[in-house]
Amino acid sequence: MGSIKVIKPGFLTTIQDLGRFGYQKFGMPVAGAMDEYALRIANLLVGNTEEEACLEITLVGPTLEFLDECVIALTGGDLRAQINGEDLPLWQACYIQKGDKLHFGGVKSGCRAYLAVAGGLEIPAIMGSKSTYLRGQIGGVEGRALWEGDEISFPALSAETLEVVNRKVPQDYQYDFSSLIIVRVVLGPQEDAFTLNEIKKFLEGKYQVTNNSDRMGYRLDGPRIHHKKSPDIISDGIAKGSVQIPGDGLPIVMMSDRQTTGGYTKIATIITPDFPKIAQAKPGDTIQFQAVSIEEAHEVYRQYETKIRILPDKFIYSPRQSYHCNNPFRKIINIKINGKEYLIEIEEI
Repeated sequence: MGSIKVIKPGFLTTIQDLGRFGYQKFGMPVAGAMDEYALRIANLLVGNTEEEACLEITLVGPTLEFLDECVIALTGGDLRAQINGEDLPLWQACYIQKGDKLHFGGVKSGCRAYLAVAGGLEIPAIMGSKSTYLRGQIGGVEGRALWEGDEISFPALSAETLEVVNRKVPQDYQYDFSSLIIVRVVLGPQEDAFTLNEIKKFLEGKYQVTNNSDRMGYRLDGPRIHHKKSPDIISDGIAKGSVQIPGDGLPIVMMSDRQTTGGYTKIATIITPDFPKIAQAKPGDTIQFQAVSIEEAHEVYRQYETKIRILPDKFIYSPRQSYHCNNPFRKIINIKINGKEYLIEIEEI
């Protein structure tokens, strides 16, 4: 077994996978990664199953020391990650040596990064998931964010794992951040609580993510949406990406740690492939909603899942021939044999 030691925990670093399903009827939220796309891609890069747990790193990243060698991949937002002072490539599987230290210089783009380790993180599953649900204090490491001194175990590195080193995803799989985040929504389920003019205002308005936003919900500031009568309904189920309009008229987007039911009208729901855009939005970022039909949403979702499914056939290898090394007498190089890349360690005497 290997392990990672937390030197500094960062702003909010938690263990997350795809979530805890099947328990909402008992009042247990799903939790899971805010940006499931980035988590799935990170896992695929290092040879894990898509649903394996990763570190979800928010805004200000931690400082981590790798107590054993491993292979990692970092995806999602660009938080200026560095290994021993050298820039760490994003969207790429990288070899890490024993004693290497990972730290983050600050947000360049996006909000959250996902760190996958080949073989997965040795965290016990609670109700079928390793995800941390902070309000319920379950999952992950004692149901909380990481603290200084925590150690997280992972399986020992194998020769098979080394074969994934330096492979990366094509450019069209990586994020292209913009100043205006446009997300598609399906109207409803309570759009009839609003006039057509108010729905139009909602779709044409531009909203800013406020500081009063977290893993449970994003509160937005912008045009206020008025109800025909009351903002209240008989409580019903809350889906990920539901956009509630409470009494003050300012939208709240339901995120990964959302409650299982709610009593505010929901004007729209963000489609699954666009949810990562919201997950990468930080306070001050601007969001605009665009309505699509349920049929269009289904088609976009099929394309989204197909793109992820075929990714393993599209991996490319970085032209970089070596990676950082603490020991000046050891060198890591790539060689190609019969069209297949191998990572080789040599020692100079």
